[in-house]
Amino acid sequence: MKKTKTLTIKWQRLLDDGQTCPRCGSTEEAVDKAAKVLRQSLTPLGVDVILEKAELSVEQFAQDTLQSNTIWINGQLLEKWLGAQTGQSQCCEVCGPNDCRTMDVGGDVFEVIPVGLIVKAGLLAATQLLDKETCNCDPAESQTKNGCCPE
Repeated sequence: MKKTKTLTIKWQRLLDDGQTCPRCGSTEEAVDKAAKVLRQSLTPLGVDVILEKAELSVEQFAQDTLQSNTIWINGQLLEKWLGAQTGQSQCCEVCGPNDCRTMDVGGDVFEVIPVGLIVKAGLLAATQLLDKETCNCDPAESQTKNGCCPE
């Protein structure tokens, strides 16, 4: 029986009395849709997709506002998977006078993270998971199998 691989998406945002900013609210919808697309695409390949949602308190947000609206896929920031940069811009009344997280992908700046970028990063992470499986590497052997294992 084939071992199941796991792709974990973790999304974190500020919650103040159960309220979040419109930017994070829209990103939450995108994360939900992306997780659904990834499940449909990856389940037949033996990859489980798990979506975790974390809350930042007002106090945590005040210490580092750029921790809100972050997405990690298998422990790496979304920006790393996409070769993107983290930025910041003024947000709204929920966030107060603080700048909130943005993402710059090739000169396009996103306040709300689109479904397509989350799916793309998820597929990149899944490819990495599947590559490890198909290589069939045995660290006890000095030669590689299938030409894809590190020497």
